[in-house]
Amino acid sequence: MNIKTILSPSPGRYDLALAIIRIVVGFTFLMHGWQKMFMMGLEGVGGFFGSLGIPAAGFMAIVVTLLELLGGLALMLGLGTRIVGALLAADMLVAMFTVHISNGFFVSNGGVELVLLLLAVCLSFVIAGAGSLSVDSRLSG
Repeated sequence: MNIKTILSPSPGRYDLALAIIRIVVGFTFLMHGWQKMFMMGLEGVGGFFGSLGIPAAGFMAIVVTLLELLGGLALMLGLGTRIVGALLAADMLVAMFTVHISNGFFVSNGGVELVLLLLAVCLSFVIAGAGSLSVDSRLSG
């Protein structure tokens, strides 16, 4: 195998790359939803959201927790990828502007680093879809 072969684009490599990214990012969201649901608790998340001035904080705690938990799983499977990607991108935009932006860039200071990365990847799913190694691909035939 030569360098030209390694660097040449192919649909199989593209789809494998999308699947790897979907699974890792989906797992990240799943774990954040898990943390909200089972470690912080919905009341704790609602209290935190309330302290940020988010309207209907208790309700939004449920929405965001379920979005991250179930949306993460959906991304891992490649199910409803464009819609879930858009919803999670919106989630990250809100997180960025309500919590992280005032802390600068680096995640070690609570900054936007991780949130910005997740936002970009979710927007990429909206644009590219899930690829052929996904439930979406199987459902669309």
